[in-house]
Amino acid sequence: MIDQELENLTYFYNLIIDFFINYSFQVIGAIIILILGLIVARWVGNLTLRLCKRHNVDITLSNFISSTVRLLLIAMVAIICLGKFGISVAPFIAAIGAISLSIGLALQGVFSNYGAGFTIILTRPFVVGNTIRCNDVCGVVEEIRLAYTLLSTEDGEIITIPNKHIVGEVLVNSFENKVVEAEIGISYSADPAQAVALIQEQLSNNPNIVSEPAPQVGIASFGDSSVNIAYRYWVPTRQLFETQFQVNAAVYEAFNTNNVQIPFPQREVTVLNQ
Repeated sequence: MIDQELENLTYFYNLIIDFFINYSFQVIGAIIILILGLIVARWVGNLTLRLCKRHNVDITLSNFISSTVRLLLIAMVAIICLGKFGISVAPFIAAIGAISLSIGLALQGVFSNYGAGFTIILTRPFVVGNTIRCNDVCGVVEEIRLAYTLLSTEDGEIITIPNKHIVGEVLVNSFENKVVEAEIGISYSADPAQAVALIQEQLSNNPNIVSEPAPQVGIASFGDSSVNIAYRYWVPTRQLFETQFQVNAAVYEAFNTNNVQIPFPQREVTVLNQ
């Protein structure tokens, strides 16, 4: 019994010795290649990131490119290290391909968001701080990520839009400002030129209204009971409602002070005597 155990120990001992004799240089070489590969991958990744920043590439895209380059180099080093042990990497590549296909089919919606985010970062149809409208959603761009874009509203709400719902859709970018359109009716007996001048004065007195593009005021239409004066002006998106309320109140007060009549709806009724 003891002789058999000694024989087994001797067999394993010789097997270990033969392994180190035959593969010691391969093991040492693989370890050295792995260490050097990790160092080179980190250095190349950091170099890629610095080059992107030097050429003013978007920070999200820069990090994505840098990480992709680093991972590709690490994968190449791992394949070289496996080859040092005489291990064929073809079955691993085939398995990774099959797994990637399954994951891609299961997460195609997620990947489409990442692809759309990459397109947004690359083409830059808008940047952080712009005001965009897409799919009846409007807000100021706070952050652009690969999977989604964050918008904020004047009410402090945060809107998350998956990027696949932005790319390929009609997108309106008004940059930092947003247009306000309003209309007020005056009596047919009133002077339209005076009304237009009063509105222009109130618009020029409000500090929130931007000068470029310039506000527009004029006769929009002729109603049944009034001449309708329309006015348009641009304000920072975050102050839209506040400014709109201030302008409407100022226009109403100016009309009352200068006796510009705002008529009630009127209808003529004719009574026929039978």
